[in-house]
Amino acid sequence: MGTNPKQIKKLYYSIGEVSKLTELKPYVLRYWETEFKQLAPPKNRAGNRTYRQKDIDTIKLIKDLLYKKKFTIKGARTLIKPGDKVDEFEAKQTDTFVNEKSSEILVKVKQELESILEYLHKH
Repeated sequence: MGTNPKQIKKLYYSIGEVSKLTELKPYVLRYWETEFKQLAPPKNRAGNRTYRQKDIDTIKLIKDLLYKKKFTIKGARTLIKPGDKVDEFEAKQTDTFVNEKSSEILVKVKQELESILEYLHKH
């Protein structure tokens, strides 16, 4: 019975492990620590970074915002407020998306109703 290293849950991960999990170079991770206050992994006695799962989740969120959604670092920083938890951030984004979609739908419905009224008044 073999185990896949990606399936093993640990309390702490090294920068090398996080680099492999997130497919990011270690220098990118170190740079993001300087840009995002939410990303501040503690260091052990030897001075090595010790990432926790919440740090990895934050890194994945930042990566998604920068690489997939094409935000700038400044833009991503304004979206992710210090102290935000990743799941709270994602819930907030989902609520915003739903509200924007609802508004778009309501505008279209209003336009359709106005065109129906206009048609009825003419006939």
